[in-house]
Amino acid sequence: MEQVPVVRKLAEDVVNRIAAGEVIQRPANALKELLENSLDAKSTNIQITLKNGGLKLLQIQDNGTGIRTEDLGIVCERFTTSKLQEFEDLNSISTYGFRGEALASISHVAHLTITTKTNGSLCAYKASYLDGRLKAPPKPCAGNVGTIITVEDLFYNIATRRKSMKSFNEEHQKVVEVVSRYAIHNPTVGFTVKKQGETLSEVKTNQDSNHKDNILAIYGSTVSRALLEVEDYCNTLKLKIKGFVSNANYTAKKHVFILFINDRLVESQGLKKAIDQVYSVYLGKGSYPFLYLSLHLDPMNVDVNVHPTKHEVHFLHEDKVIERVGDVIQEKLSGSNASRTFYTQTRLPTYNDTSIEIKSKENNEKTKDKQNVFITSQNVSQNKMVRTDSTEQKIDKFLNTSSSFASEPKSEDEITRREIKLTSVLTLRKEVENQSSETLQRIFQNHKYVGVASPTWTLFQYDTELYICNSNNVLQEMFYQITLYEFGNFGVIKFSNPLSLYELIKLGLEQPESEYQSGEDKPKEDLARDATEIIMSRALMLNDYFSIEIDDDENILSLPLLLEGYLPDLDGLPLYLLRLASEVDWSNEKECFRTFCRETARFYVMHPWKQQSCDTDDISDVAPDNNWTWNMEHMLFPSLRKSFQPPKRFLEDGTLLQIASLPEMYKVFERC
Repeated sequence: MEQVPVVRKLAEDVVNRIAAGEVIQRPANALKELLENSLDAKSTNIQITLKNGGLKLLQIQDNGTGIRTEDLGIVCERFTTSKLQEFEDLNSISTYGFRGEALASISHVAHLTITTKTNGSLCAYKASYLDGRLKAPPKPCAGNVGTIITVEDLFYNIATRRKSMKSFNEEHQKVVEVVSRYAIHNPTVGFTVKKQGETLSEVKTNQDSNHKDNILAIYGSTVSRALLEVEDYCNTLKLKIKGFVSNANYTAKKHVFILFINDRLVESQGLKKAIDQVYSVYLGKGSYPFLYLSLHLDPMNVDVNVHPTKHEVHFLHEDKVIERVGDVIQEKLSGSNASRTFYTQTRLPTYNDTSIEIKSKENNEKTKDKQNVFITSQNVSQNKMVRTDSTEQKIDKFLNTSSSFASEPKSEDEITRREIKLTSVLTLRKEVENQSSETLQRIFQNHKYVGVASPTWTLFQYDTELYICNSNNVLQEMFYQITLYEFGNFGVIKFSNPLSLYELIKLGLEQPESEYQSGEDKPKEDLARDATEIIMSRALMLNDYFSIEIDDDENILSLPLLLEGYLPDLDGLPLYLLRLASEVDWSNEKECFRTFCRETARFYVMHPWKQQSCDTDDISDVAPDNNWTWNMEHMLFPSLRKSFQPPKRFLEDGTLLQIASLPEMYKVFERC
């Protein structure tokens, strides 16, 4: 005969740990609860520090009102709160928190320390907690007004929950996503997110900015310039709608839908589905919009007490509210869908045009009238004549590889340029300007292209001199300058299909240039995983500053467009991504941007000759690539005439050499 199970009351610590598992499901949930506490405390600056995705360390520091010393004894007990006294208060709740469970739940699954100081206190107090209770009486310490909450070893006592976390990088990205959404909704508060021990911030917004500025700072110019502002009020539903939605020109592989209802970050599958139906008319299959919406309803019509994590809310007349929001977005899209606009990359800012004064050695006089200045025609001897027609006697004529295509001038769409104020970037630009040579600048701005002499060397003429230059060095410097001056304002080269970051880096390790040493280095799979995590941890920055978009599945979706109409050789992409992980100095902001721009320039100069010509510079041994030579003549070297600032070192390191002078040659022939 089977025994009847005995009903027992669970031990208090078991109950608390189960409840904690409902509220704190991963580091992002813990951060959300702490973030809302900081906002409830009227903070204007919030800094988040992470280690191992928040599992090893999750710290949040604010400058809010702080916690009273006498409340530190009970602040981590369940159902203790300063925001709710009676159940009826839920009908008019205006704060984020109200349950009094967040700190208690965290203290049951992690080591929790609170350092806090109120405005009237002489010093700060530090207290550590375990299972909702103080480990020891709070100790006085130095500190600023506000609160620092440090969460260490999250889920140290729940092995199954800790093992269920996929990777540190994924947990890190989810924390960053939560902070990003609150930063957009709270533009009067400054937010910062960074990894412990690093100086570069992955999210950084300024205090007293606006919603659109923060969208630009977090998601980049591609999103921000496609935004349409929506605003509506319905008196019948007591519904106020504000926010920004992407126009019909914007498409992405990932759906970004940021929804706040009465200032709470929530989800609504019904509203998301309705909005998807609206956009289905404008976007292709597999393409998604960007939306940030803030809805305000009468608090009497909203039930916030639905789920422990507070990510769901119920509200009256839900169908009508969803219909109203859909209609507002539909109206905004239909009014802006006159035509599709495709944004392209602008080139380097051009210098002010300066007129070149032409002087003749024989006659220096000029004939002037009242309004115009004319240069008198002179009889110039043949040894002073300069060829100006670039179609005559190019070196390609003798190689029989000249292209029949001519370059057509292209109009550039005007875009709103993002002003970059980063000191590191401005310093690097200043270094370029200080190191440039006016003589070389004049030569490159007024050169006449002749042709490629070898995979490395290119001929051009300036005035009556013939020059040969190391085109790899010159073009790498040009692309480096483009990357610096277009920082944060790149166009986009989108891939038709996502490319696996991990697989590309593995391919890069197969190439001899990777210098991989079998037996001495880690296995290629491990190195590729490490490199992938390094790049993934900087995915937001890469997308924002350099238009390198990487999705959550570790796929690369786009590259920056440095020069309109010019595409880099994608055979070099695996090695480029590997070098981004290994050669870029991610520890220092200025060096990070310098080395990143250098590696990017190196990638954009690579061409099909590179692998064939590693042992020879003899043009007879290597077949010219017609596409590359066409690009050299019609795209790359013409760009040098625009705004290139050649460094003085080109005069010393052999990058530019004068190989002939027409007057000197005539002198030789005259002797003959």
